[in-house]
Amino acid sequence: MNELMRELIENNVGKVKKDEPLARHTTMKIGGPAQVFIEPFSVEGLEKTMRALKKYKVNWRAIGRGSNLLVSDEGIEGAVIKLGNNLNHMELNGSDLTVGAGYSLVALAVLISRKGLSGLEFASGIPGSVGGAVYMNAGAHGSDISKILTEAHILFADGTMQWVSNQEMEFSYRTSVLQKKRPGIVVEARFVLTEGDKEEIVAVMQKNKDYRKVTQPYDSPCAGSIFRNPLPNYAGKLIEEAGLKGFQIGGAQISEMHGNFIVNAGNAKAEDVLDLINYVKKTIYEKYNVQMETEVEIIGKVKEM
Repeated sequence: MNELMRELIENNVGKVKKDEPLARHTTMKIGGPAQVFIEPFSVEGLEKTMRALKKYKVNWRAIGRGSNLLVSDEGIEGAVIKLGNNLNHMELNGSDLTVGAGYSLVALAVLISRKGLSGLEFASGIPGSVGGAVYMNAGAHGSDISKILTEAHILFADGTMQWVSNQEMEFSYRTSVLQKKRPGIVVEARFVLTEGDKEEIVAVMQKNKDYRKVTQPYDSPCAGSIFRNPLPNYAGKLIEEAGLKGFQIGGAQISEMHGNFIVNAGNAKAEDVLDLINYVKKTIYEKYNVQMETEVEIIGKVKEM
């Protein structure tokens, strides 16, 4: 691992740290250390990083703004690549948008709405980066990334980069081909938007933002929705009807505002969150015979769920 770090530093790929606590880089403020933590300065730095990881046969994981993630208390073996502000370029040509993976999805949605372009209203309250949103097909309010993405520029584990079409991304509910078949890092995304009435678009954005503000606990450290909706049921509704709002294990608590959110109520560990997830799964199955599946991505060494 020392040889990997030395090569990354010599090639000036970006910031390179050893045993960096991932609690500093997740919205839940939970997570042990990354054995090697890399924040590339550029796409070129990212490519050099991937070549070095392949050369030294080191496992890797990419993150954006750390939402939708639960990192184990023991941390991550291998490398964690953070796509941050150095990959937040944007180019708008009429209604065609090309944007870097590190761009804040919320900031992008606000900027686009003020230009009278429609398509990203659903994203007005989704924390995270464009890359992460494409990776998991983020969505809300009846829409998602798959509805507007034309293609994504992907850096694959073998070091090759290519543009992948919407169809080739194999989007489904909160899922893409990058999770299922072809591990890779979203470097850029291209979206096609629609011209509309600026005031109407901004009004919808504000309505979505206000709804999230009064129904979801984004003022507290959390990872977003914990469970996928077991359609035709809704995860939050089932959890609330089971009387679990406010239930707490260790420092992890089911939000008083929304049943499908777990908040870090104070020095929570990943183990507390996992225990709470398992408790919810068991309770909902016993009460309603419904199997709950997690939407939050759990990474690192964890005990059996």
